Amino acid sequence: MTRRVLAAVFAALLAALVVLLTPSTGWADDEPSIAHVEATDDGLRVLVSVPADADVDLGGVTGTLDGDELDATATSTGTDTTVERTTILAIDTSDSMAQHGRFDAAKAAAQTFLDSVPDDVEVGIVTFDGEVRTALAPTTDRDAAQQVVDGLELSKGTLLYDGILAAVDAAGDAGQRSVLVLSDGADTGKETTLDHVTTEIDDTATLVDVVSLDQAGKPKAVAALDALAEAGQGQVIESTGSALADAFAAEAEVLAHQILVTAPLPAGFDATEATVAITLPTAGGDLVAHAFAKIQDAADTPAAPSLEPVNPDDGWDVPVGAFYAGILIFGVGLVTAAVLLVPRKAQPMTIAERVTAYTGTVGRGHEEPKAASEPMLDQAKAAAAGVLDRNKDLEAKLAVRLTAAGSGFKPSEWLLLHVGVVIASGMFGLLLGRGNIVVGLLFLGIGFFLPKLYLRFMAGRRRKAFNTALPETLQLMAGSLSAGMSLAQAVDTITREGQDPIASEFKRVLVENRIGVALEDAFEGVATRFDSKDFAWVVMAIRIQRQVGGNLAELLTTVAATMRERQYLRRQVDSLAAEGKLSAWILTGLPPGVFVWVMITQPGYMAPLYTEGLGLLILAGAVAWLSLGVFWMSRLTKVEV
Repeated sequence: MTRRVLAAVFAALLAALVVLLTPSTGWADDEPSIAHVEATDDGLRVLVSVPADADVDLGGVTGTLDGDELDATATSTGTDTTVERTTILAIDTSDSMAQHGRFDAAKAAAQTFLDSVPDDVEVGIVTFDGEVRTALAPTTDRDAAQQVVDGLELSKGTLLYDGILAAVDAAGDAGQRSVLVLSDGADTGKETTLDHVTTEIDDTATLVDVVSLDQAGKPKAVAALDALAEAGQGQVIESTGSALADAFAAEAEVLAHQILVTAPLPAGFDATEATVAITLPTAGGDLVAHAFAKIQDAADTPAAPSLEPVNPDDGWDVPVGAFYAGILIFGVGLVTAAVLLVPRKAQPMTIAERVTAYTGTVGRGHEEPKAASEPMLDQAKAAAAGVLDRNKDLEAKLAVRLTAAGSGFKPSEWLLLHVGVVIASGMFGLLLGRGNIVVGLLFLGIGFFLPKLYLRFMAGRRRKAFNTALPETLQLMAGSLSAGMSLAQAVDTITREGQDPIASEFKRVLVENRIGVALEDAFEGVATRFDSKDFAWVVMAIRIQRQVGGNLAELLTTVAATMRERQYLRRQVDSLAAEGKLSAWILTGLPPGVFVWVMITQPGYMAPLYTEGLGLLILAGAVAWLSLGVFWMSRLTKVEV
């Protein structure tokens, strides 16, 4: 059955890999796309980019707006188009462009673009190296643009992000605006971040296409360019110096093959965003371009007269830091609430308090009032207790874990604290990741597992302390038995002279024995709680001695000597395996640690791993292989003695 399940999982993964790696059929890059949408008093205007080889029947073009039919009219774009079209060339002029003749190829490609782009398209030029310059404001004067291209010079630095921001600003805010970026390197600036640039591109609805020169072996630079193109609903065109002119010519070809579709707005339509669909009939079938677009320059709606004077200075823009400060304050509040749940350490009673306790006067008028915060905490504890009452299995598991760890928390209190840690961890992740949801979810998972790991660590530490002190405890019991004490008296001696956790556990044994539990059964409970095989052997020896008789003191002395030898051997093995264990911890923690660090510092670099199908498959494979490695390393470094 297991083999069949594994075979089915492997087949599913293989099929998913084939689907992800198989190129899709159909129009692919030859599909039409909506480049620009705007609404004016005259109606709706839509610019549609169509494939160069598509012969569109302009008389049969139809369209819909949020499903409503439009009375559409289609014309070819030209010098008399009523929609402004602006393209900004953002050209990298860093020193690295001098290699392999890239700079000369870039100038030639820009010339090709200027010769091919339609006459009505205004072209501007922005250059970036160690400085950003708007070399040419948008204009239809091709001679002026050519002079700027011929006069370009190289310098140090690559302020890629600042150059794109300047290009977006130079494109203006009217009509179709596009930016064509040419770069061969990553951004070297420190002031502007990738997130700021992509946000600006998205807010201004500017189309961005990137021509990437020789970026092989630069995954960080490639990821940044992909993020810029994705924000601008464009694409990254990887090119070399010889094919650069073809890439620029193709971009100009897109502007030359656009169709302007106009239609009056449906009656009563006043939305600023809508789904636009344009159907283009051709000899080979209908082509459909659709997009959920921001309706720009929408018709003004008469506003109701204001009853108060307008003062623009009255408003207050909330700074970005206030959002993170709010998260931090909320997280601190949760941590404070969790700290309040920790029970106070019991203070020894004074002589007067003991006397009043025996006389029964406590609680009749001298009870201290509760703090103001305690009723709220009591309600929270009561709610957690109600959850555990409906889930007895969970309550039993929590009780066992808390007992094994020696914790003073009740199951309801621990459940409440656990929830607080999870929420606080998620908030801290959002704060650390600057609002990144993925980082917040990662820290949410850490917060979920951290309390469990803490209990497991404390239980292991307590178990180790129990086993370490066990030989000396048995020796003390043997001495007490040799002195003529009974087994119960010997246990009482341990509770008074022994050390924790054995002293507290043996005290529990005496309490259980006094309420009717057999001494051997009480000892069996200690062995079960600590999962101690050594003490289980001691309990077995005591049972046998109780049944068949013999010298229990001598038996305990022999068992104590055997345990000392085993502990010595165990320490030897731990010393020899310490290097392997340390290596296993480093190899196990390094991949997820680096993943979290890069997610915090460069979230765009890791975005393809969880936003694309192939990236998710790679991430799942990495987790599977890491889990397999952790399993084998744990087996190799764990030696039973």
